Amino acid sequence: MKKFTQLTLKERYQISAYIKVGYTQNDIAKLLDKSQSTISREISRNSKHNKYQAEVAEQLTFTRHNKKNKFVKLTKKAKIYIQEKLKLDWSPEQISGVMKKQKLSYAVSYETIYRYIYHNKSCGGRLYFRLRHKNKKYHKRSSDYNTRGIIKNRISIDKRPKIVERKARVGDWEIDTVIGKNHKGALVTIVDRKSKFALIKKVQSKHANIVSKATIDMLLPIKTLTHTITSDNGKEFAYHEEISKALDTDFYFANPYHSWERGLNEHTNGLIRQYLPKKTDFTKVEDGKIRFIQDRLNNRPRKVLGFKTPAEVFYATIFKKLSA
Repeated sequence: MKKFTQLTLKERYQISAYIKVGYTQNDIAKLLDKSQSTISREISRNSKHNKYQAEVAEQLTFTRHNKKNKFVKLTKKAKIYIQEKLKLDWSPEQISGVMKKQKLSYAVSYETIYRYIYHNKSCGGRLYFRLRHKNKKYHKRSSDYNTRGIIKNRISIDKRPKIVERKARVGDWEIDTVIGKNHKGALVTIVDRKSKFALIKKVQSKHANIVSKATIDMLLPIKTLTHTITSDNGKEFAYHEEISKALDTDFYFANPYHSWERGLNEHTNGLIRQYLPKKTDFTKVEDGKIRFIQDRLNNRPRKVLGFKTPAEVFYATIFKKLSA
């Protein structure tokens, strides 16, 4: 009998995807190497309106755990520090992580920071506007691959080298597009799996020839650090062979309904939406704004990097390569 363990957000995404394609709870338990009771408990406790969604499940779990925590009094120094970092668009988890990394005497948990923000909101404050989702409900993007067509000579992610999955080197990229209001204008976003370093470029449309040119423009200066590229099955990546040839790299496609195979890119696009919400007219967004967003994301501390920034990790690799 398998022991109950707390599920991760990635595993919740997998559960949601498996439910959509009709897998039973027993099937899901075997695929995730969990007990059937763990999956059953997860679905029953964290479903809303008889529907299971990963983001909602994560939020419900957080809320339950949050109620268990004891109140921690924030000092004046802590409040000033939190407010300063929120202005830089740091998340509560990033703020707490750096506080502890720097061994500040007033360091607090991210749960305490969330409580402080929501207490501020209840008193008429506006700190919550600095949160990524601004306390809004999340609406998951459609994943209807059946209408996206078949891309010629696509290579499945199943054939991708195992080293990519281990995130052991800089240079394995995930790529996607973010679409503007009324499908006018788009962003091509490319993220390195190991360092989380992001490259963003605004384009007129998501036509394959335009997206391929933007991809080559961004990655050509660091061609020696481009080992693989992984995308979804969108038609905008139909010119993948031209990209592979120009960059001397391998291009792979994720499996349908397996959004977690490109989870980093999906997450990064969500961060970009903090600055460019849906219904933003990209034709009116200047290139300087795009560079600002890219710099902000690359200079935020990340928990998965030991609260180093993506820029620190990425450029350390470049420096090491140049020094070799």
